Amino acid sequence: MDFGVVLQTDPPVSRVLELTRRAEANGFGYGWTFDSHVLWQEPFVIYSMMLAETERMIVGPMVSNPGTRDWTVLASMFATLNQHFGPRTVCGMGRGDSALRVIGRQPVRLADTEEAIGVIKGLVAGEEVDYQGTPVKLPWVGEGWDLPVWMAAYGPKTLAMTGRSADGFILQLADPQILKWTVSTVRAAAEEAGRDPDSLSIAVVAPAYVGDDLAHQRDQLRWFGGMVGNHVVDLVNRYGHEDESKIPRALSNYIKAREEYDYAHHGKAGNPTTDFVPDDIVDRFCILGPIQHHIDRLVELHDLGVTHFSIYLMHDNQEATLDAYGEYVIPYFKE
Repeated sequence: MDFGVVLQTDPPVSRVLELTRRAEANGFGYGWTFDSHVLWQEPFVIYSMMLAETERMIVGPMVSNPGTRDWTVLASMFATLNQHFGPRTVCGMGRGDSALRVIGRQPVRLADTEEAIGVIKGLVAGEEVDYQGTPVKLPWVGEGWDLPVWMAAYGPKTLAMTGRSADGFILQLADPQILKWTVSTVRAAAEEAGRDPDSLSIAVVAPAYVGDDLAHQRDQLRWFGGMVGNHVVDLVNRYGHEDESKIPRALSNYIKAREEYDYAHHGKAGNPTTDFVPDDIVDRFCILGPIQHHIDRLVELHDLGVTHFSIYLMHDNQEATLDAYGEYVIPYFKE
């Protein structure tokens, strides 16, 4: 299992770089950031610094979307980073939540997202692609690199698209029950498309907090249930609460108490519009408690097919959590 860390590009950049260096020193192989250009600083500028200040770390957005930037711009940025630093980028992709909604736009249509993945990958690889009816090639790329694109998904249609077209699947929560359902859908779609289901990376991305005070940890991580709830609301509006073949109640029931969501506090501890998230959701979606709790949950996830785990590090125990994973968790999985 590979390990990564997800950061927000809050100023100053020096803090992002400090945590990136500390993560690599502790054995983390991936450094991700949010990609919401209004709420935080522009991540692609910072990726060049993250790559320059690390030796092996692979960097990318968790997650980007094909709506805030032209697809050819995204491809050009990834290709530029890879040409300078080697193939050390990865693209987490979604349809867009905060990045689009804070500028008054809706998430990108699924069909457009799927088409964008092919265009971006092709351009980074140095190929000529059909970009909405126009042949386009980046003439300076040459042979190019393969850009892994991992798709974040919860709903059945996005999960199926992930199996058809993406290099990996991102589940943004650490609940084994929901993981089983989502992975089975992704793998079935991959097999139906003639792909090897085992070739896809399976990534779980969730907050992790190492410590003994569970009440404090829950308060620090309750924001995550609210963030996931934004996507669940979209699914419930489409499918309702009752059809478990479309959305399991283990994912949908808790948002019945949701009244509003304030993007001004998106992804931050203490978000005042996430009080509706109950403790059991925090415990299921995140990994809390002493280090053995983390190892036990990650073993369970690994046995269900997870090949990658990344930590959302938005809490007040950042350094200690990175160090604990570096001392105990990552060596355990290497062994």
